[in-house]
Amino acid sequence: MLDFLRQPWPWYVAGPLIGLTVPALLILGNKSFGISSSLRHICAACLPANIPFFKYDWKKEIWNLFFVFGIFLGGAIAIHFLANPQPIQVNPKLATELAGYGITNYNDLVPQGIMNRPALLTLKGFLLMVVGGFLVGFGTRYAGGCTSGHAIMGLSNLQWPSLIATICFMVGGFIMANLILPLILNF
Repeated sequence: MLDFLRQPWPWYVAGPLIGLTVPALLILGNKSFGISSSLRHICAACLPANIPFFKYDWKKEIWNLFFVFGIFLGGAIAIHFLANPQPIQVNPKLATELAGYGITNYNDLVPQGIMNRPALLTLKGFLLMVVGGFLVGFGTRYAGGCTSGHAIMGLSNLQWPSLIATICFMVGGFIMANLILPLILNF
């Protein structure tokens, strides 16, 4: 059984399981799926400031904090007990392209060559980690939700704004991965 759990699940198993989260949340408690809103709930609970955006009854949304904690806990359990001991497999064409950018270590899910503390003090690292993080946060707030909220929950509810947001996420991802990221990695 553990061997089965350690393998990557095919899309036709993992996709429906993720998709069934939406009706389960709706049926069990009329709740919407989304992760980025949990940051707002944490800030509302922890910040005593008089900021109108955080002035609401966050306790009604505490289920969301438990949901996000469950995701974190599930990930921690999976990495500890179900980690695949095999080296990470990278397509040879991608490995050749990444080697051109100086990325050759695939021991972790995130390339240590560009995502580490010393790299943060370089222009490349600053652009990837700080500016990229800011843009993700800004885009999430500007779009009124994250990719999981729009692409999973919003599309399943046939919400027009979620379709627009998801299309923009995808177009932005393609532009970033194929045009902007190669320029940044060449610094």
